[in-house]
This record gives sequence, C-alpha cells and structure tokens, in this order.
Amino acid sequence: MTFLDTIFNPVFLPLLHFNVFVGIIVLSALITLVVTLGYKYFSNQDEMKRMKERQKEFQVQMKSLRDKPEEMMKVQKEAMSVNFEYMKHSFKPMLITMLPVLIIFSWMAGHLSFEPIYPGESYTVTAVFKEGLVGNATIMVGEGTDVLNGKAQTIAEGKATWSLRNMKEGMYPITVKQGTVEQSRNVLVSKELKIEDAVKIFEHSDIEQINVNYAKLRPLGDKAVLFGWYPGWLAWYLVFSIVFSIGLRKVMKVY
Repeated sequence: MTFLDTIFNPVFLPLLHFNVFVGIIVLSALITLVVTLGYKYFSNQDEMKRMKERQKEFQVQMKSLRDKPEEMMKVQKEAMSVNFEYMKHSFKPMLITMLPVLIIFSWMAGHLSFEPIYPGESYTVTAVFKEGLVGNATIMVGEGTDVLNGKAQTIAEGKATWSLRNMKEGMYPITVKQGTVEQSRNVLVSKELKIEDAVKIFEHSDIEQINVNYAKLRPLGDKAVLFGWYPGWLAWYLVFSIVFSIGLRKVMKVY
C-alpha cells in the first residue's frame, strides 16, 4: 500500500478530504474513462458495431418467431454465436484495462473501506485468545492513550475488548498481556483517511489476534438511502460506473 500511497495520495487524498462522496464520483468517472478508452482503441470497433447491429436484428426476429419455436431456436443459435464472437473481441481490451483498474481499486479499498480513528474519538480494540482460554487479560498503553473501561478485562467467549481514546494524532503502541504471554501492535490516530491493518495475527500464541474495530466508512454519513441501508464506497462506485459507462459509450461511440 505504501507504493500506491506514494502515487495516488498527493492527487486523490485532498479530494477525498474535501468530500468523500465527490471523490468517489470522480474516481468512478476516471476508472470508467480508462476502461472505455481501452475498449475504443484496443478493439475492432467496426466489427463490434456490426455484431451489435446483428444482435438487434436477432432480437427482432425472435420476437416475430414466438409462435414458431423451431425457427426461433435456429435464430437463437446464430445469436449465441455472434454473442460469443463479441465476447472474444471484448477480451483483449478487458485484459489491458484490468491492471490499472485493479491498482486504483486497491488504493480505494485501503482508504475508503473504514473510518480512521480521529483524535478525541473513542474506539475499541479486541484481543482474540486460544480456544478454551479463560481468566483475565490486561492492556498496557503508552503516554497519550486513555483506557476508558479498565485495563484488566475478563476473557469471555475467547475475547476481551477495551475502549481507548487518544487526543492527538500519532502512532500509539498497545500491548495485551495474558499470564506470561504478551503481544503488541500499533494504532494509528489521524485526521486523514488512512488506517493501520484492522487485524494483526500472531501464530503459535495464546493471544491469536489483536483487532482494531474500525467503523465502516459511510460516504453519505448518517443518511440512509433505503430502509436503513448505508451504501459503502463499492456500492456507490458500481452505480456511478454504470451511469458513466452508458454516457461515455454513447458520446465516444464505443460498441
């Protein structure tokens, strides 16, 4: 992620900090433009146009042959053959555009999946223990980290959770101790859209994981779209990419 951050952060992070929702719209438009240009310049558009027109002709023929199933089946086979050829022509531009799209997607997933931990905001950390382990676990923190629910917590159903708060930006180390076993990780507190990995796994240890419980990022905040549904960045990307794809293909005459 560090390599991608070096490339994309100076360009896109200011936009996301200005408005996350607007940033998703712009990124959706950019990705759709890259894909559309790939299809336009790395495929035989004349041939794809011809096949599109043939597909429309087949649709008209099949509607007129509803009462003649045998003839309609013949037309369907021809239509399937043309559809297969169309897909073959689409394969090359899809492969070419796949890499840049996946790169941008990886960066978006790293910055738009979860809310960061902001200064002054309480958050929780959960330790996951080896199956069957009981007793208490203790969290040890450095200067600048407040433990809001007590440093010692009872292990219940293999887990113990602490509520923490940091008043300033920075990287804060925490350590969970159970008996003689200790495991540590860092928590990033920032005003920017960046986080540390939510889950840190420890192999061959009674303390198997220490998880920071980030809140999912809601591009529209607390505004539900439908029946309590709060779409994340991926849902909004899919909506806008479909809209932009339809518009760009018409404007650029891509088939």
